Amino acid sequence: MPTHTRIRPFNTKEAYPEQNLDNDVCMAVRAGNTVYVRGQTAMALDGSIVGIGDAAAQSENAMSCAKILLEEAGAKLEDVVKIVIYITDRAYREPVYRVVGKWLKGVYPVSTGIIVQGLAKPEYLMEIDIIAEIPAERA
Repeated sequence: MPTHTRIRPFNTKEAYPEQNLDNDVCMAVRAGNTVYVRGQTAMALDGSIVGIGDAAAQSENAMSCAKILLEEAGAKLEDVVKIVIYITDRAYREPVYRVVGKWLKGVYPVSTGIIVQGLAKPEYLMEIDIIAEIPAERA
């Protein structure tokens, strides 16, 4: 019996054909009542890139995708306990955090912000990593 459920498995050679990769990963994992969501970016769930050059638009896409993935795993945005936000320029902090804050209003997760030199694709300006805990009464 598996100890966790994999949500939307895929291979990186499909998502990143321009890179020489061959890794089996998934968009989310539910382990018990904990849900781990893969870093969400400008890449929509259909593989298209959203909001090129627009950190706020990329954040909207990332949060929309995260909501869908959490729900597929049996969680809700209100179950988010930790976020890590990666941005490629300090100037993106305000637009990205405003969008994320709107989606997580009243949730109060712990949060870490990191400025990085780059992400998986040069078009990505931001990425958000999410962990959620489903309450026992809903599990």
